[in-house]
Amino acid sequence: MNSNWKIALSAIALAVSGGLQANVLPAAQENSPWYTDARENVEKKLQVSNSFKAKNVILFVGDGMGVSTLTASRIFKGQLAGNPGEEEYLSFERFPHTALVKTYNVDAQTPDSAGTMTAMMSGLKTDAGVIGVDEDVVRGDCSSVAGNEVVTALELAEIKGLSTGIISTARITHATPAATYAKSADRNWEDNSDMPEEAVTGGCVDIARQLIDFEHILEQRYSGVDVDGIEVTMGGGRRHFLPKDAAFNSPDAVSEVEGDRTDERDLTATWQEYYPEGQYVFDQAGFDAIDPSATTKILGLFNESHMQYEADRGNDIAGEPSIAQMTEKALQVLEQNQKGFFLMVESGRIDHAHHAGNAHGALADTLALEQAVKTAYENTNPEETLILVTADHGHVFTIAGYPKRGNPILGKVVNVGSEEPAMAADGMPYTTLGYTNGRGFQDLGQQTDSDAAYAMDIAAGRMDISNVDTTTAGYHQEALIPLSSETHSGEDIALHGTGPGSQLIQGVMEQHLVFHLINQALGLIEE
Repeated sequence: MNSNWKIALSAIALAVSGGLQANVLPAAQENSPWYTDARENVEKKLQVSNSFKAKNVILFVGDGMGVSTLTASRIFKGQLAGNPGEEEYLSFERFPHTALVKTYNVDAQTPDSAGTMTAMMSGLKTDAGVIGVDEDVVRGDCSSVAGNEVVTALELAEIKGLSTGIISTARITHATPAATYAKSADRNWEDNSDMPEEAVTGGCVDIARQLIDFEHILEQRYSGVDVDGIEVTMGGGRRHFLPKDAAFNSPDAVSEVEGDRTDERDLTATWQEYYPEGQYVFDQAGFDAIDPSATTKILGLFNESHMQYEADRGNDIAGEPSIAQMTEKALQVLEQNQKGFFLMVESGRIDHAHHAGNAHGALADTLALEQAVKTAYENTNPEETLILVTADHGHVFTIAGYPKRGNPILGKVVNVGSEEPAMAADGMPYTTLGYTNGRGFQDLGQQTDSDAAYAMDIAAGRMDISNVDTTTAGYHQEALIPLSSETHSGEDIALHGTGPGSQLIQGVMEQHLVFHLINQALGLIEE
């Protein structure tokens, strides 16, 4: 070994032992904002000292919010603020603990939301397409449900005397929110008209009825249990709670007959009978009028089907609250319980925009979820509230090419050192964002409803987009494989956490461990 190497190794040894006083870092390196920012991040992590037990747990689920969606959304956020974008963070990406989560179902390599959310709510994996039941259930077979039901974190929180809440921008009977409270052999059994006759006569209850009768069903299932019901329920899906009779239409009904139920039940009226002190609302005015300090129960159904996409929310007939506004009001109601609470918040329309092949819609709804997380963090005590942010699965959504730093994330690829769009081997430009499969290209201008693409013919494959503005809300990215709808993906998703117990979020995890994190923090099951 030559003398220069010996001197260098001696200097390193002295530095490690604390004996070297001279700073060996070049000044340009030490003062670089990249270097100082990273050093400060490490120092912040060293200061984190969590307890393991929480008073409250809030679980945020971005439906379809895979890693590529997070990356594109943070860049989009930064660029909306006038910055290059790549250096940006979503609020929850600054949480101290992060892990990767495997998403497969028992019977599916690429999962669906019913199986994945059941895993997060119950602590075990199950099949695709079934809700609140284990893998021994046969999808669509009502007779296979009995004896295979699982108990959920929300139900256990109710039994423990905590307050509970469910929020979704999808139908509140859709797979993800339904997995917090329902047991069903098929995720599509949202009301009785969706069920086969043999399931109805066999004694299976539709998902909407299970939500309204939640308190009574839970008390019947477990002897000696006395619960007071879910405090806050807000989302879409009003049609599944109303009779198929125009006389029951809401003032903001879009359809000639809003309700779908064929059993003549008005479940909103039933809920009001159960909870006469509760407030049922269906529009922005009703939502705004709620005084959370004087309210113990809220049922909000803000649309016939799913709530509006965030980009399209201003076009709603009677107005809809944002996911952040719903989160804030829910917290104001739930925090009145001194024992604590469990709240699940789903941004369901990220998934739907991806299915429609519309990246703008998916990114806009991701940023809306970010605001909801920020609202929750700022309105709770970080020393007693565990906040988890995750997804149920990802999508076949890609970030590709070699675009230069700061290139519009929704734009065409412009390579480093160039000012003109890069050309593919076919002589046409291409976008950074794209989909492996789906309906493909559409240029719908400023159309903010992602679902508008379903009225168009499938147009998968390459298109000449030389004269198309791909950054508009209505642009739908090209897709390679033609399908009626873009699909989920099977890769891992992220789990971000802060607060008591979040230090257990480490490495690569199975998805059903999310339940066990919640249980550990709240002590839902006495060991």
